[in-house]
Amino acid sequence: MTQTHFGFQNVDEREKARRVRGVFDSVAPKYDLMNDLMSLGLHRAWKAYTVLVADLRPGQRVLDIAGGTGDLAQAFARKVGGEGMVVHTDINAAMLRVGRDRLLDAGLVLPTVVCDAEKLPFETESFDRVSVGFGLRNMTHKDKALAEMHRVLKPGGKLLVLEFSKVARPLEKAYDWYSFNILPRIGRLVAGDEASYRYLAESIRMHPGQDELKAMMKKTGFGHVDYHNLTAGVAALHVAIKC
Repeated sequence: MTQTHFGFQNVDEREKARRVRGVFDSVAPKYDLMNDLMSLGLHRAWKAYTVLVADLRPGQRVLDIAGGTGDLAQAFARKVGGEGMVVHTDINAAMLRVGRDRLLDAGLVLPTVVCDAEKLPFETESFDRVSVGFGLRNMTHKDKALAEMHRVLKPGGKLLVLEFSKVARPLEKAYDWYSFNILPRIGRLVAGDEASYRYLAESIRMHPGQDELKAMMKKTGFGHVDYHNLTAGVAALHVAIKC
């Protein structure tokens, strides 16, 4: 039995997948509202910056992993236009349903696929860009997922990983207090789910920091990796090029 972490707990790998699914089944209906409340709306600026750095052109192909409620997929689709394609994926069907409905409301019909980032059902070298927004930290084998992202990218293609990261040291105590005292209470009051938001706070602390994740991405095979700290490191955008 192989152990891994689920927040601050050690659990069997198979148990983690079930628990993560339960978290996002629970939070899906209020996910966007909670993101606005938890980040004071900053997640929208972080995603807009990700779209800017993606530097998309009409006709390009994009794979959006852990695409959830479709924020990034919608923005990418506007950039690549009708000649391009954005594939909207998530391992969680409830999140994907919410995202698909939002995309349809916006007049966008995108390929929508429930899939595991560690076993992507796509051909090798088939995408110009791959993105994963706030999903990598929930994956059991991050190295396998990154290897799959590398595989499906075309040479010269770009991977964008937007994720919560290690905040600047002077802000650590205040950030921890907010994360473990305020976020779960907001989750209880707004989404009726304190435990899931406590897990989300814990999962951020267990995720590799900026330099550790950069090294992991280079080890996976990416030729060039850089990162951009956002809001003093509350989030970071890692950008990797497949050479």
